[in-house]
Amino acid sequence: MERERLGSRIGFILLSAGCAIGIGNVWKFPYITGQYGGGIFVLIYLLFLVIFGIPVMTMEFAIGRASQKSPAKMYEPLAPKGSPFHLHGWACVIGCYLLMMFYSSVSGWMLQYFVNTATGKLEGLDSAAIGAAFGDMLSDPVSMTVYMAIMVIAGFAINSIGLQKGLERVTKWMMLALLLLMGILAVNSITLEGGAEGLSFYLKPDLNKLLDAGVFNVIVAAMNQAFFTLSLGIGSMAIFGSYLKKDRALMGESINVAVLDTCVALCSGLIIFPACSAYGVAADSGPNLLFITLPNIFNNLPMGQFWGSLFFLFMTFAAFSTVLAVFESIIACTCDLTGWSRKKSCLVNCIAMLILSMPCILGFNVWAEIQPLKAGKNIMDLEDFIVSNCLLPLGSLTMVLFCTRKFGWGWDSFVAEANTGKGAKVQNWMRFYMTWVLPIIVITLFVAGLISFFK
Repeated sequence: MERERLGSRIGFILLSAGCAIGIGNVWKFPYITGQYGGGIFVLIYLLFLVIFGIPVMTMEFAIGRASQKSPAKMYEPLAPKGSPFHLHGWACVIGCYLLMMFYSSVSGWMLQYFVNTATGKLEGLDSAAIGAAFGDMLSDPVSMTVYMAIMVIAGFAINSIGLQKGLERVTKWMMLALLLLMGILAVNSITLEGGAEGLSFYLKPDLNKLLDAGVFNVIVAAMNQAFFTLSLGIGSMAIFGSYLKKDRALMGESINVAVLDTCVALCSGLIIFPACSAYGVAADSGPNLLFITLPNIFNNLPMGQFWGSLFFLFMTFAAFSTVLAVFESIIACTCDLTGWSRKKSCLVNCIAMLILSMPCILGFNVWAEIQPLKAGKNIMDLEDFIVSNCLLPLGSLTMVLFCTRKFGWGWDSFVAEANTGKGAKVQNWMRFYMTWVLPIIVITLFVAGLISFFK
């Protein structure tokens, strides 16, 4: 069977960016920025995005395009016989399932908040009542299951139509709508009276804030955010590389995806920080920023229900773009491993994902007493820990070693694939850095992440 292809280059960029653009950009990035010093954190984050994110993404795209396989089998045509690299293919499959086991539920929260805001359920509530509304949502497994199911069924239904007619077409329109919504919200927020102070905190680097937050803490947080925002290490980028033609060099495409992903993250800050400043709300309020702090702000804004609805529609699109992209990786792996058609793979995986997502939902209510990692950490925290703190960094390390070592694919083979086509290319002077320095960065990130989590 001939491998499906994406219809256009813009489709590839928007799909890859859609996979990277998600809750990490528009939820985690602003509150992490608030906690770690504002503009100085943004500057260090951008540095790590360049020196870490783009090289690893180029490698993942190269493995996908050279192999023409799903993540489950991408090492088979490239790795030397008897090498253990194929085991990472199975880790990619497990990682994609684990990621969606909690991400599909969180994307359902975004949809639920959009519906609640658009229908006026949050209008007129004071701070305590809005906080209680978030708690009520988490304590209701039925409503969470309904919204999760909507996202899962819609995701597999769109993917079942086909790569070009389903996934690519819907993602193009959704990403363009996301960028438009983001622009409208950012302009509205920037023009709020009293928003200038928040804008200055966000965009003006201040070394004193770096010292206050702790230099090491800021650097580790920036490394983590630059790494996790691009969803590297579990094959979710490799799958789109496998659908790509040979007419573009891959480092140039990685730069394009990283730039678009970063623009969304930066714009989410432009939406949030001026609004926090205008209404005297702490920008470092952590994970509560999205579900408790911002609805409070929207309740005080002129036309707050309208702006709140637009914001949570934007959040739903951001989350759903990742759901669609990772579902495509799961579907492709299933097709490669079983020989099933796309439609059969979608149906089986849809049923499986509806079941597999339930532990995360029940972990907030019926199974709340189950805290597998440590006190205060529920089932979703366990799933997130395995993916974010283990599979992503170790998977990225595997890809770096595979592309730079003789016992893997090797530097020459990687560069030949990555540099095929027009655009920015991997240069010879990068070899030492990508072969020796990059693995040290990934190992440091992995160890620092474990220390930070359990501290």
